[in-house]
Amino acid sequence: MRPSRRTSAAAFFEDLPDADDPLLGFAPYLHKAPRRNSITPDRQRMFIAALAASGIVTQAARAIGASLEALYKLRQIKGAEGFSAAWDMAVDRGMLRLQDCALERAIVGEERPVASGGKVVATYTRHDTALMLFLLRQRMPERYAMPAAPDVRPGSALYERIRREIAAEGPSLEEIRASIDAKTAQLRRAVEARRKREEG
Repeated sequence: MRPSRRTSAAAFFEDLPDADDPLLGFAPYLHKAPRRNSITPDRQRMFIAALAASGIVTQAARAIGASLEALYKLRQIKGAEGFSAAWDMAVDRGMLRLQDCALERAIVGEERPVASGGKVVATYTRHDTALMLFLLRQRMPERYAMPAAPDVRPGSALYERIRREIAAEGPSLEEIRASIDAKTAQLRRAVEARRKREEG
């Protein structure tokens, strides 16, 4: 039976690392004057084992009855480098477990109930297509990754090709500006001529 979230040192975990697991062979921090609530070497190894099994820091902290504040503070202390490195490796191992669970869920699927009249009358297997595609893109990006957006920044090959094609289809920017200037000058002369006629 899984204990409640209030459980501290007796938290439930599956597949804890064996005592001879290299992950637990780190050099723990040794308190110069350990107190009753100090995170001793044994508790440090218990925390790392629980973290590797769950991948969740809060659950691992609950498993040894320690606060997150105390654990993070211990991690930063000089002399706790071994504990800190083991922490990182335990998180990585927990993430691998999570990845395996996600892969199993994507391939095998999960059983969903079919209810009728308030009763479960059947079940069906639901496959998470979005999760499956995500895992394929992560594990085999050369085949399943989304195509990268084309680079159309000024100076890129695609940008220059498009610019040349547009330039070949019509007048250049300089020609457009010259045409506008010519029309503006023509309009200015017409306005000036009209003004002179009205004054004369």
